[in-house]
Amino acid sequence: MSSPGSGRRMVSAYINPPSGEVIRRWCSEQFHDSRTAHRQSTITTSAGPTHVLALGDTHEPGPVVVVVPGTNMNTAALLPFLAELATRYRVIAVDIPGQPGLSAPQRPTRDRTDWYGRWLDEVLEQTVPDTAVLLGHSLGGAIALACSSPRVGGQVLIAPAGLVRLAVPPRLLVATLAWLAAPSRDHTSSLLQAMTGPARTVAPHLVDWMTLVARYCRSTLAPAPLNPGVLERCRSAPCVVATGSHDIFLPPRRLEPAVHDLLGTELRVLPSCGHLALDDDPAGVVELVDDLTGRL
Repeated sequence: MSSPGSGRRMVSAYINPPSGEVIRRWCSEQFHDSRTAHRQSTITTSAGPTHVLALGDTHEPGPVVVVVPGTNMNTAALLPFLAELATRYRVIAVDIPGQPGLSAPQRPTRDRTDWYGRWLDEVLEQTVPDTAVLLGHSLGGAIALACSSPRVGGQVLIAPAGLVRLAVPPRLLVATLAWLAAPSRDHTSSLLQAMTGPARTVAPHLVDWMTLVARYCRSTLAPAPLNPGVLERCRSAPCVVATGSHDIFLPPRRLEPAVHDLLGTELRVLPSCGHLALDDDPAGVVELVDDLTGRL
């Protein structure tokens, strides 16, 4: 297996090695304090060591749901959603290499989606015994679309990147620049509130987490739209695609034509949700998984 970044220019998710230690310590504390039963492991991939979290009854019949987080997110930050999903399914969730968390810190500076697609193929080969349902959010949605593993029985894509370029309205740009230039809980709260449904409250642990990301990490841009050939392959498997009615990056009017034309399905809209739908309405996202698994 080739080493991470073989033949590629790589960059770390962290501004320096001590920053990575701060991030890993926060993640470990979330798992230590969690009341949800879970099992942690690390597997070896061509993208480097990958942290894997398993939840739910391992003897539960049906497909395994594999959760791929979005930019700057990971299994520790998603624990409340993963706990809810695990009440109905066997769940495997992964920290994406090159994103802050417990996986390898290095990521390529270009052709990231292809690289991540191959990485997810390897993850499924090592962790899923039969059929997987991929649940990808944002960047994780683009990675799920780029995955070519025959183990994938279907996909649930929440505000997926890789179909159209993300909208960046001025108020979001202002909030993002303040968050990066002067990391504080207030600036983080303002940014996250712009990404959350207007009637929803930002979870305190997300404020803590994203403040650390601003202080210690190198955030990434959203991936460019995927190659049409990759998307054509995705039309052969059952797929549910949804976005929040108040998603600031991918509002329904922006995402709907691409979902219809490129994936051949209809866009679902999660009422009162923003971009952080897994936190805004975890039960609604689980219902989307129920819908897809009912067809398998």
